[in-house]
Amino acid sequence: MSDATSPSGPTVPGDAATLARYVDHTLLKPEATTADVTALVEEGARLGVFSVCVSPTFVAHAARVAAGRLAVATVCGFPSGKHVSAVKAAEAARSVADGADEVDMVIDVGAAKEGAFDAVRADVAAVRAAVPAEHLLKVIIESAALTDDEIVAVCRAARDAGADFVKTSTGFHPAGGASVHAVALMADTVGDALGVKASGGVRTLDDALAMVRAGATRLGLSGTAAVLAGFTGDAPAAGDGGY
Repeated sequence: MSDATSPSGPTVPGDAATLARYVDHTLLKPEATTADVTALVEEGARLGVFSVCVSPTFVAHAARVAAGRLAVATVCGFPSGKHVSAVKAAEAARSVADGADEVDMVIDVGAAKEGAFDAVRADVAAVRAAVPAEHLLKVIIESAALTDDEIVAVCRAARDAGADFVKTSTGFHPAGGASVHAVALMADTVGDALGVKASGGVRTLDDALAMVRAGATRLGLSGTAAVLAGFTGDAPAAGDGGY
């Protein structure tokens, strides 16, 4: 199939190869091994994804294996966000030095819940200062734990602090992962200024396309093969990379 345009606006991928370019192929399970990361990169390259997303301890290895084939993303302050800004900044700087192309940081969700949006902005700005401009910074807002007003305020704080993307979820929060409503609200808030990444609980082709229709420009998937195989109706069992 070719790309199709949704009545709501965004161009929706109409084939597996096109959708794959939206994907950060993800493995963040605590028990993951070096061999698992190697397999993740090889699978990602075979599927044609944009990047792999791995824990900070695996960045250097993933960068070596993926060199010339895929971008490498990692996480920062993950999964709670309850790290002081200087520690998040140091972690992000180390990941970039190890070969990360992109860093997905977690905000202090509690600060957002108490309305301390200046603190959220300062936290993002500290990490932004540690991540060179040519490296993308995504800000995980844990949207399922926030009200609509809080989502809007946090997205504005991330934009003002120089982030490149806002991202729904870690996939580890008990409140849940991405929702179409949250993605649409985030996309409406940031407009064309930032990308929007949907992650957490996106496990089927229908899920993935719904997120793109809502405004997602990147998808965090652990069961990527199953999602892409939805185009042929011959989907393998979805994996669980802890996302």
